[in-house]
Amino acid sequence: MPPVNPSCRAIARCVQSGGAVRAFSVVLDCADTMISPDTQREHSAAVAAQEALSMERWSRSRLNADDQAPVAGGGLLDRRLFLKRGLVFSGAGALAWSSGAAGADQAALPSLRVPGRGFSNYGQPSEQEKRAIRWISANRAVPGNGVSWSPLHALEGIITPSGLHFERHHNGVPDIRIDAHRLLIHGMVERALTFSLADLARYPMRSQMLFVECGGNSNSGWNKEPLQSRAGYLHGLASCSEWAGVPLAVVLDEAGIDPAAKWLIAEGADAAAIHISIPLKKAMDDCMLALYQNGERIRPENGYPLRLIVPGWEGILSIKWLQRLEVAAEPVMARNETAKYTELLPSGKSRMFTFVMDAKSVITSPSPGDTLRSHGLYEVRGLAWSGRGRIRRVDVSADAGKTWAPAQLQEPVLPMCFTRFRIPWNWRGETAVLKSRAIDESGYVQPERDKLVAERGRNGYFHYNAIAAWQVDEDGEVTHVYR
Repeated sequence: MPPVNPSCRAIARCVQSGGAVRAFSVVLDCADTMISPDTQREHSAAVAAQEALSMERWSRSRLNADDQAPVAGGGLLDRRLFLKRGLVFSGAGALAWSSGAAGADQAALPSLRVPGRGFSNYGQPSEQEKRAIRWISANRAVPGNGVSWSPLHALEGIITPSGLHFERHHNGVPDIRIDAHRLLIHGMVERALTFSLADLARYPMRSQMLFVECGGNSNSGWNKEPLQSRAGYLHGLASCSEWAGVPLAVVLDEAGIDPAAKWLIAEGADAAAIHISIPLKKAMDDCMLALYQNGERIRPENGYPLRLIVPGWEGILSIKWLQRLEVAAEPVMARNETAKYTELLPSGKSRMFTFVMDAKSVITSPSPGDTLRSHGLYEVRGLAWSGRGRIRRVDVSADAGKTWAPAQLQEPVLPMCFTRFRIPWNWRGETAVLKSRAIDESGYVQPERDKLVAERGRNGYFHYNAIAAWQVDEDGEVTHVYR
C-alpha cells in the first residue's frame, strides 16, 4: 500500500477537532495518495457527528414556533411537518455542510479511478450490509426445527426481501423437484384432480401484497420481564411480500365441491407432513396457490415450488410445499389445532381456531439496540398490519401512553398488508417512552399489555399483539420496557 499522505492525517485530526469545513480545503492534495482505512473510519465518524450537529441546528433554526408546537406529550410534532418542510430539509438547510463536504471528499475515492466488478447472474447485497440478516433460533436437538426472525428494524418500506422473510420449519427445508411435484385435490368433490406446476401455470393468475405472520410471533411478550433484543428479533416472525399465483377458488370449483363440505385440509410435502384445517368459506374467498414471491419463484425456505397463502390468518395455515387439499365435513383436529394453538383462558375455557391475526404495530426506529446521537428532530417510524383488513390509523405516544398523536400512513394502505407509519419527534434529551397503537378498519384497537394479559392470562403462547414500549433514556439508549 502506498504511504499515507501526512496531510490526510491532518484532515482527520482537523475534522475531529471541529474544523471540518476548513480541513476539506486540502482534501484535493490527497487525490494521488491512498487514504488508510483507519483514517477513513475516523473521517466517517467525524462526518456523522457533524451531520448530527447540523440536524440539531436545523431543528432549532428552521422550525418556527408553530412547527415546534407539540401535538402530544414528549415532543411529538405534527405528522405533516416533514411534508411541509421536505424541500428545506433535503436541501441547503440541514445538509448544506455535509453535501459540500462529500463533494470534496469524493475526489479521494479509489472507486473513481479503479474499474469495478463485472456482471453477475443474480445480485447479492453488499458485503458491508451485515446487520440485515435473519436471526436463527433453532432446536439444538433437531436443527431443522425452529425459526428465523426477519430484521424489521433494518428494513424500510413495506416489502420484506424474499431472502429475509421469516422462517418457521418443523423438520427442515425439503428439496423438491418442480417437475415432479403434484397437487392433489380430493375428498368431498365431484372429481379428484391432480395438478403439476406446469398445469397450474396455465391458469389466470393474480398478485397481491400480503403479510404472513406466525401465530407465535412476539410471544416473549408473555414473559414477566421484557426481553432485550432488536425489534425484528422480538416481532419479526412477520413479513410482507407480493405473492402471485392462482386463486384457490378456481381449482376448487373445477373439482366440484359437495354442498355438505365445510372444511379444507391442507398438507405440505416436508418431512413433518404438516397438515391443518381451514374453513371452506375462507378458502373460497381469498386464498391463493402461490407460485411467485416478489416477482420470482418462491424460495425453498418459503415453500418452493407451491405455497398456500391464507390472507390475514395465522401463518401455520399458509402451508408451504403444498401437496394435498382434502375437502371435508369436519376439521382434522391435527396437532397444530389441538395440542398447539389451543389456549386455556383464566375463565377455564379454551380458545381454539383463533385464525385471524389482530391489529398490531411496532416502532422500528428508534428501537431497542439504537442509541440517539444528539438532541433534536427524529422521525419515529414503524409498521402496522391487521388480518381484519386495512389499517385505519396509527397513534404514537412519547410519554408512555399518557397522550397520543396520529402518525402519517404512507401509501399504499392495503388490506392485510404491512403499512408504514411515520411521525416527527423533537427529542430534548429527557427520558421518553415511545409506543404505537394500531386501529384497523373494523374498529379493533391494539390493546395495552396489561389489558391483554388480564383477558388471556399466562397460559398462552400465541396471538400476542399488545402495544410495545421502547424507553429512550437521557443518554439516548433505547431499551424494551413494560409500561
